[in-house]
This record gives sequence, C-alpha cells and structure tokens, in this order.
Amino acid sequence: MKKSEALKNIVLEANQGELVFPTNVNASLKIQQLLDDPDCSLEAAAKLTLTEPLLASRVVAIANSVAYARFGGGVTNVRTAVTILGFSTLRSIVASVVVRQLSYAIGNPALRQKAYQLWEHSAHVAALAHTLAIKVSNTDPETAMFAGIVHEVSGFYLLSRADQLPALMDEDSDGNQDCLGEITEPAEVVIGRAVLKKLLLPKRIVTAVEALWSGIRVMPPETLGDTLVLANDLAPVASPLDPRSPETIRQAASEIDFLVGDGTVHHILEESDNEVKALTVSLMT
Repeated sequence: MKKSEALKNIVLEANQGELVFPTNVNASLKIQQLLDDPDCSLEAAAKLTLTEPLLASRVVAIANSVAYARFGGGVTNVRTAVTILGFSTLRSIVASVVVRQLSYAIGNPALRQKAYQLWEHSAHVAALAHTLAIKVSNTDPETAMFAGIVHEVSGFYLLSRADQLPALMDEDSDGNQDCLGEITEPAEVVIGRAVLKKLLLPKRIVTAVEALWSGIRVMPPETLGDTLVLANDLAPVASPLDPRSPETIRQAASEIDFLVGDGTVHHILEESDNEVKALTVSLMT
C-alpha cells in the first residue's frame, strides 16, 4: 500500500466520523465531555480528575509549576490544584492526556520515538504560547496553552495508526495532497479537523490551529492563531513530521525578532526562560 492510499483510508474514516481511538483515549474523552457540562461543579471536576491517574498527577504538577507560582506552590491534592487552575486549564490538561495516550498505544519503537519528540515539541509550543499570549499578543494564555497542546493532534493520530498502516510514514512527496480527488485540502488538515471535532474542542481553538495549517506568520502576533504560529516557529524542539530540514527550521527561528514595547521578543523570552522551561517540564512529566 502506498502512502496516498493509506491516507485516503484515514480521510474516508474522518469524513464518516469513524476515527479509531484506543480504549483509554475514549475514557479521557468522556471526562472532557463531562467537564463541558455547565452543571459540572468544582467537586465533581476533582472527582473526575481522580479517575485518571495520569491526569491527576499532571494537574498537581502544573499547579505547582513556576507559571502558577503566584498561588504559592506546595499543592498536594487534586481538589486544590483544580481550584487553582480552573476549568479552562483543566480542559487543556485533559487534552494533553488524550494526546499522550495516543502515543502510548504505539507499539513500533521508531514510531514511539517520533511520538515522544512530537510531544516534546508540543509541550514547548504550549509553554511558549502561554508566555507569548501574556507578554506579546495580549490573548488569553490558558487558551493559547490549550492550542499549543493540541496543534499536532493529527500527527499523533497518524502515528497511532501507522502500526497498522506503516505506509503512512513513507516519505512520499505528494501523498498527502488531494488524496480523495474532489477534496483539495491536504489530508493532514482533513484528519486534523476531524480529530479536533472528536476532542470536542471549541471553535476558537480549531480556528487557531487552522491558522497554523495556513502557514501565514503575522508579526507582531495579534490573534490566538498568530500566537500559536509564532510559538511553533520558536520551539527549540522541531516536530519530527515537519518536512523541512532541522537546519532550515533552526535558521528560520533564529531570524525571528521584533519590537515589543521597549524591548524585543527575544529579550522577553530570555526573561521568561525559567517560567517557560518549568511549564514545559510540567506538561511533559
């Protein structure tokens, strides 16, 4: 089977709403759905979080990170962590757990390594987006972090399916284009949109991720999508699915700088380095 044929199969599944997820992912999606219920209380959210050990540990770790140091740290239980973080951030963390669970389902060692690097890249983008939203674009930082976490979800999904369809990882120059003939969008976009829908993500997040797919960089960033694009370009760990060479990616990142008030974006990121690193580590743990 060629890459184009494998992608065609996945795109057909996406268009028919028949994406295949591991059982543990379905459990986390149920938590995400319950959190979206307007009647879900803080106490109920804490109990839901405790049903998924990975989620519970991630929530406490992030509540204790430097990014939330204003709350004093020293958080030792899920209820306090949920109170500090709020529902918006909790939804982001659930999404990060879903993304990680997709990679855990991968059996092939080479694919698992790609998934690990993709998650490392995503964690860096999420942490950078959080900081850039606060200090550069004046957009909501929690939403920016959320967008960073899920921006490569189509890549994680494809990696999770590559065990059964290894041709998905072939280096095929045009295999991701026009795979259904009548559909002109890249397969990655069609699949990504379907996975974002499955994750029950709000339209604002989907719009931001689609801005990244368009590849248009706006500097200085003004919108959530602009912020995500910039964070993706500045991430020190590249996506293993990026078709560009590592040197090209590094060169492009080194050339990005612009004035923000009395300083530059590089100066801002240097000042925020500890905060960004701490949040990245918390997301990856």
